[in-house]
Amino acid sequence: MLLMVAVISFCGNLSAQITHKASGDTDGTASAVLKRASDKLNGKAVGFTVTMINKDSDKKETARLSATVVYSKGRYRVEQDRNVLYCDGKAIWHWNKDAGEVTDNPATDGDDDLMNPAKLLANYQKNFKAKYIRTEEDGTAVIDLTPNKGMSYYKIRLLIMEKTGIVKSMELHNYDGSRGEYRISNFKQGVAVSDKDFSFDRNANPAVEVIDMR
Repeated sequence: MLLMVAVISFCGNLSAQITHKASGDTDGTASAVLKRASDKLNGKAVGFTVTMINKDSDKKETARLSATVVYSKGRYRVEQDRNVLYCDGKAIWHWNKDAGEVTDNPATDGDDDLMNPAKLLANYQKNFKAKYIRTEEDGTAVIDLTPNKGMSYYKIRLLIMEKTGIVKSMELHNYDGSRGEYRISNFKQGVAVSDKDFSFDRNANPAVEVIDMR
């Protein structure tokens, strides 16, 4: 989802910004920043707003929507208009309030699951080659993840605040030239959560039809 990005190059400062020493598929600066971001997401529960933007091959915007997210150790709740997505780590419930139904599916086990940014960051070394690109003037590190196996996209570009580890945005670059952007705002750490925040409550919503796909 996320989880889940616009960049400006300043070539005059590039040599001063690059401080890493790459060896094979290991990029020291990228690893340090990604670990900081992983620790931030895997620590106290976080809440944020994500704005998802689709752009075609001409970089023209074709769709935009915003959602609020609560995330805690692999569990999440995503609310967008009349839709709510819950995940408790084992199951994913999609509640369509207008249709009056919930679809219950098993949670994916993939380490490169884009709906679980903390897991993606924690396991990136197994699934991606990471490359540090630059640090912007505001302290934002630009890092590219190239998948080791064939995917519908060829690159994920992450923008992460280098000092704090807060992910600002993520770009999904597709082979057809289109791009998905996930911009994060209103990031808060230490939000109050309980187990019930990450699963659909059937008892509280008896009139809602549950479609069990597990």
